[in-house]
Amino acid sequence: MISQLGRYEVLGELGQGAMGVVYKAKDPLIDRQVAIKTISLSLAGDEIDEYEGRFYQEAKAAGRLNHPNIVTIYDVGKSDDIAYIAMEFLQGRELRDIMRDDGDMPVEQVLDIVAQVASGLAYAHEHGIVHRDIKPSNIMVIRDGLVKITDFGIARMASSAVRTQTGMVLGSPKYMSPEQVLGKDIDQRSDIFSLGVMLYEMLTREAPFSGENVNAIMYQTLNAIPKSPSQLNSGVPEMLNFIVAKALAKERDDRYQNAKDLASDLRACREVLPRFSRPADSASAGGKKKALDAIVATSRNESESTGEEPVTSLGLSNAFDSNEATMRLAIMTADVIEVDELARTLKMAVPVIPVVKPEAVKSKAKTSVKSGNAPKVSAAPVKAKTAESSDGSNFKFLILFLVLIVLVVVLYVS
Repeated sequence: MISQLGRYEVLGELGQGAMGVVYKAKDPLIDRQVAIKTISLSLAGDEIDEYEGRFYQEAKAAGRLNHPNIVTIYDVGKSDDIAYIAMEFLQGRELRDIMRDDGDMPVEQVLDIVAQVASGLAYAHEHGIVHRDIKPSNIMVIRDGLVKITDFGIARMASSAVRTQTGMVLGSPKYMSPEQVLGKDIDQRSDIFSLGVMLYEMLTREAPFSGENVNAIMYQTLNAIPKSPSQLNSGVPEMLNFIVAKALAKERDDRYQNAKDLASDLRACREVLPRFSRPADSASAGGKKKALDAIVATSRNESESTGEEPVTSLGLSNAFDSNEATMRLAIMTADVIEVDELARTLKMAVPVIPVVKPEAVKSKAKTSVKSGNAPKVSAAPVKAKTAESSDGSNFKFLILFLVLIVLVVVLYVS
């Protein structure tokens, strides 16, 4: 093991990276421990000058990023044929190890981790930096729950080095976006796809795209539609199916266009998550789930009346329509004005759910019992929550409706 890299005193080996060894070291000038990631310049062969120049350019760009969810880069240098990056020393665990060793992760924890990664990516993308290699081994979870993205600025170097040697791109095929598989130019939406793959795997403990070899995995990435996460994990709420589907859209224009929106939706989903996990509070707290179920039921009824095939699986079926998913997400997370604007933009009608007028139920309850007919329900557009009071009022109406229906049935039977 080497004992010195530039001015840094090497204390020990932390592990093997894609491009070289990662060391724990000490900066004697300020008595600070650092992690040093090394990259062998000999991999570049005859193109070493161009490769080294690109390495410094990428490292400097990554060094300008200052965000709580991105590892801080302190220094970059060269020692003999080894280039290195000195960065903050993180005391925590790689997400890859957590996924492997800890078994099923609570959905709430998954959403928290991925939302933090999305926030870090959003900041990097706003500063013109695309990671290109988002995967669990490049995510560190610190002891206090803080998440850090590592290896910014290095992914492009890894691809360049291996292409020089073998004519193919080194990467993580399981997490590659379709455009990466096809060798196209990539942008921030490629990172979003890779994060979607990671999210799916964390929720289900299964990769959305798998195969016996690299070619099989790449084919799956380009062509396969995975099962909805909730089909593999009953703890996944319906809303999260749509979020995953939008992140994993094959076409870039159908995906989230920026990671900030993805982070926002993940946090919104996390806020309503306890409502899905508390059986004792299911009557009042499951309002949004009932609303979504009603939207799906309405869509299915309309499809049957027109003879068209309904949307069968929530978000990831062959019939998945990203515009519908966008609209449904908007209904659940945006205000009514934004929903109306989105409807005009997408040239779609706002989905409707059954709502009941309490006064109508009261006035017709006795008549319904005598005639043997249940109270009729009218259809009205879904109103997105504009304030806590209106949301609570809707829940009260729903509860009142359910109670009255039960009373009507009991009276009728008796």
